[in-house]
Amino acid sequence: MDFTFLDNDLESWAIAVALTLGITLGLHWLRRFVLHKMQVLSRRTETVADDLVAKMLRKTYIAGMLAVSSYLGSLVLDLSDRQRLVVSRVAIAAIILQLAIWGDTLLRAWRDRYLANGDNPRKSSRTIVCFLLRLALWVIAFLMVLDNFGFNITALVASLGIGGIAVALAVQNILGDLFASLSIMLDKPFEIGDFIIVGDVLGSVEHIGLKTTRLRGLGGEQVIFSNGDLLKSRIHNHKRMATRRFAFVLRVAYGSSEQQLARIPVLIREVIDAEPDAAFERAHFFNYGEWSLNFEVVYHFQSPDYIRHMDTQQAILLGIYRRFECEDIRFAHPLSIVRLADLDGAALPDPAAVAPPASFRH
Repeated sequence: MDFTFLDNDLESWAIAVALTLGITLGLHWLRRFVLHKMQVLSRRTETVADDLVAKMLRKTYIAGMLAVSSYLGSLVLDLSDRQRLVVSRVAIAAIILQLAIWGDTLLRAWRDRYLANGDNPRKSSRTIVCFLLRLALWVIAFLMVLDNFGFNITALVASLGIGGIAVALAVQNILGDLFASLSIMLDKPFEIGDFIIVGDVLGSVEHIGLKTTRLRGLGGEQVIFSNGDLLKSRIHNHKRMATRRFAFVLRVAYGSSEQQLARIPVLIREVIDAEPDAAFERAHFFNYGEWSLNFEVVYHFQSPDYIRHMDTQQAILLGIYRRFECEDIRFAHPLSIVRLADLDGAALPDPAAVAPPASFRH
């Protein structure tokens, strides 16, 4: 018992070792107990938090527990300031690394969860986001460990900053498209399968990549946009349209009676109301045209489906045509009437008042 090592007798060393082993075993038992409870709870619930805690606990290593336990056990020893500083720095480094491992586990679990839900169109974007976050996490942890051991990291951080600026300037277009891809992933202005209009290009979204987004045009061609240019444009997303507003003009021939003109808005309303997905808004006789009496009709289609909208529009137009035939209401068409004069310069009678009519052209 008189044996000494580093100015501490055998009894002090025995107490320190026993305390270290006891704390390590206690932490290990606590880890297994909490892990078992989390596994039981995760089978009963559908929440994600208990699953994440269980994954973090599985990545809790005995080396980190031993480093922390060694520091606590060293408190009963009579150590010099330098020796105690080394033990504390090792314990702090172990804690930093363990926290980094837990953060890395959370990031990979987040990535795997979305990929497992069938989010394959955004697989590349989520993978690169996860990679960048993990890289930043481990770089920060590495710098903290170096700083903990007394290294001057100011010059290293400055050099990393200068190198990062140089790399960013060299690949600024690629980085612009990359961050635009991340913006599309997070903000979700459109999804795979959405029908969008960008400038004069119409098509459905086929692929969202790290640098480009691909559309399938109406003619079957593939249109490729860089993500940066795409976000700078105005995007019309038709898939998220709850209703479609449709307006058209009916041109009725001059000569229709007042009763027929007053009857037209009622007929149009009856035809539109007969369609289950159409909501009538208005129908008005709104002006006198050069060769027609013009009625403006507005209705709303209660679905974003374009094919169903066209079917309904066709049914409405056919219904209006049918009702006009029943009411003997004539549609107008462009007509120019030429009146011919006889050889003496006198105008011939009005062609509308005689039969057959005078010569005319369409």
